[in-house]
Amino acid sequence: MRAVVCGLMALITPLAGCTMGDTVRGTPEGVAGSAAGGAAGRAADSTVGAAAGGAAGTTTAGAAPVGRAGVAVPPVYAPSPPCVLKYPDTRASRAARTRLQHDLARYVAQQPGRVVFGAHDLATGLRLGHHAHESGMITASGSKVDILAALLQRRHRLTGGEHDLAARMIRESDNAAADALWSRVGGGYGMGGFYRRAGLRETVPGPSRFWGGTNTSPADRLRLLRLLAEGGGGLRAAERRLVLGLMGRVQHDQAWGVSAAARPGDRVALKNGWTPRPFMHNTWAVTSYGRITGPGRDLLLAVQTDYQPGEGRGIQAIEGLSDLVGRRLGDLRQVTVRACPAAPTP
Repeated sequence: MRAVVCGLMALITPLAGCTMGDTVRGTPEGVAGSAAGGAAGRAADSTVGAAAGGAAGTTTAGAAPVGRAGVAVPPVYAPSPPCVLKYPDTRASRAARTRLQHDLARYVAQQPGRVVFGAHDLATGLRLGHHAHESGMITASGSKVDILAALLQRRHRLTGGEHDLAARMIRESDNAAADALWSRVGGGYGMGGFYRRAGLRETVPGPSRFWGGTNTSPADRLRLLRLLAEGGGGLRAAERRLVLGLMGRVQHDQAWGVSAAARPGDRVALKNGWTPRPFMHNTWAVTSYGRITGPGRDLLLAVQTDYQPGEGRGIQAIEGLSDLVGRRLGDLRQVTVRACPAAPTP
């Protein structure tokens, strides 16, 4: 019986080994293995009956099966995936980065007003930017995340009413809710303390009750996002999840901006700001910053604009730049693919 089983295995997988006592059958040459103690190996053949269609077929161990007509049937082997090795291609990655930086600079030069940005992929460590330390950029409603973070850092707890105010302030960009929480955090003085503790050295709170007049830089927006993503600045994990959770559920008509960098299926948490500037030649300041996460990516992106001819033009500039970053970010990690070296012949 065991000989029959081994013969069947030879039919199915001619290269598979089958052990019967001290004899191995099914080797490519049909040669039996040696017995323990160095005894000479003995060749053995095995004949099995084939059940397919009721026709009897025979085979010799290691040889191709023979059909009823006496014609040898070639064995069928399942293809194995090719073995490849991947190496980082530093030169190609550097060239791709240079091309992207050139294209981003050209894009920014074609926009009206001022456009500055910073990008940092926490998953890969890649950084990009254009005047990322330009600190004279107004935040408008972008400072509402700062207000909530400062209140949580100060108290580590919110009342039920403050939870409602926070949700309205972030998700709906409600200005009255921002007024209330700005006052509770201590206004500009309290916000100045938060910025110092959080290490946001390029951010200056708005004067008096004017939270929308807060000035900041893309680099500081990235620092704030990193605090929310990774911790620090006196914020606890639950508090960081609260802020990012609200930023991830802004109402649909306010989900524009850096979300243009997201791939299908990526998750986005953002806050936008926009305000007319009647004393600046009737232009607009428009800003957007947020976190985009997905497979192989944890992108922090901040884009700020000023002196825009209109709100829509500012949004268009932000989304065009964000789309360019999102589409090309993966190109900055080039690899070289090579076949695995052949196994040495025994």
